[in-house]
Amino acid sequence: MPKVGAVTPADPSPSTTPAEGPRPPSEDTVRPRRRLRAWLGEAPSRHSPPFSRYRWVRLLIYLVLAWAALAIALAGAVDVSETYGLAYPVALLTTSLQAATAVLAVRRPLPAWAVSLTAATVTALLARPHLESLTSSGPDWPWSTPVLLAHMAVLLLVALRVRPAGTVTAVAVTALVTYVLAAGLATGHYSGTGTVAIGLFAVVAAVGGILRSRQQARSELVQQTTITAEERARRTLLEERSRIARELHDVVAHHMSVISIQAQVAPHLVQEPSEELLENLAGIRGNALEALTELRRVLGVLRSENTDDPYGLGDPGTGAAPDAPQPTLDRLDALIENTRAAGLDVTASIAGEVRPYAQGVELSAYRIVQEALSNALRHAPGSRVGVEIGHVPNGLRLSVRNSPPRRPVPPSPGAGHGLLGMRERAAMLGGHVTAGTTADGGFSVTAFLPGDGSPAPPNQPPTGDQNP
Repeated sequence: MPKVGAVTPADPSPSTTPAEGPRPPSEDTVRPRRRLRAWLGEAPSRHSPPFSRYRWVRLLIYLVLAWAALAIALAGAVDVSETYGLAYPVALLTTSLQAATAVLAVRRPLPAWAVSLTAATVTALLARPHLESLTSSGPDWPWSTPVLLAHMAVLLLVALRVRPAGTVTAVAVTALVTYVLAAGLATGHYSGTGTVAIGLFAVVAAVGGILRSRQQARSELVQQTTITAEERARRTLLEERSRIARELHDVVAHHMSVISIQAQVAPHLVQEPSEELLENLAGIRGNALEALTELRRVLGVLRSENTDDPYGLGDPGTGAAPDAPQPTLDRLDALIENTRAAGLDVTASIAGEVRPYAQGVELSAYRIVQEALSNALRHAPGSRVGVEIGHVPNGLRLSVRNSPPRRPVPPSPGAGHGLLGMRERAAMLGGHVTAGTTADGGFSVTAFLPGDGSPAPPNQPPTGDQNP
């Protein structure tokens, strides 16, 4: 038992429990830090000026800055020591500090500017007593040549890395300090460099700001171009899926209508059907009609006002579900004849035992061959095309190969829906499509569609020949 009046230690709070360790900073704390670093120019991208995406260019920039800083430190020390009458170690210290800021500005532009301006002010104040002892025109003051060059380099890096408001502030403070030195503390004989220095600082800051704005504009353009390309690809995919859905509408609607009719006719095929049978058949017919109504309502959103489509294909994103029956493999002969009439030398071959497939499989097979022939007609005029249809035990193999074009290829206004549509149709059925150029410069499209039309399970390759 604790003694009366003894102070018992308080239970450690959850925030101070050693086992938990230090908590990460909250988002409210991180955001101001990021904004401050961005305003100070300490968190640019690796492509921000004066950097480059090429490593050798960045190394070259660092090397040039290091040599310039070394030259300013050594040559500037001699110049400051002789013109201002300072001891060489003192002059070397001030110019070395000034030169180091040019290197520091690559990573810490605003702190480097503050150190550079402070070193330049100290140098001018140390030289001020020497100016009073001169009887004739003296040296450049308050900005000597090496100090002026170093501060110009720092301001250029500030303008390249810091936002315009920060650059304007740096130039304004530099001009104010220069005015105080030249107008309020001037004495003795010297050649005034305040006005020239302020003008050079403004020009350097303007050049850096223009280069920074140009780099930002280019980065934003690249980003916008990337976003536009992604949106275009996404829109193309959605349009192609809508097109496929419009075509499959007739297939699904046909089967639902058959179910409804069979459920309606079935009671008449049985003598004295029971009440339970009649009730179940009525439920089946009602559900089929309701599903058909909902299907038409949903697919109606995908329809458009333009129903003109002589091939029953529909333009991507604009055509409606065609009124004619959806094509099957029986209509491939007519499709090939039409392609021959358009100027292509088309040969067709069939391997395996012909058998019926699900209507969705035959529709997808027809559309894949149709799109492959359209691509050959559009991109390989005058070429020879071979169409192969293989009936394998577990599915259907398709192959369309064309030779190189024999005539100049005219510009194509296509929107890139062809190959995308083929892959979407095959993936919907659990198959796959492979397309690419051949060794002789032609083009080949091969596809495999499972015979039953049922999609393959996720993360499982479709059955059948993987290299049709």
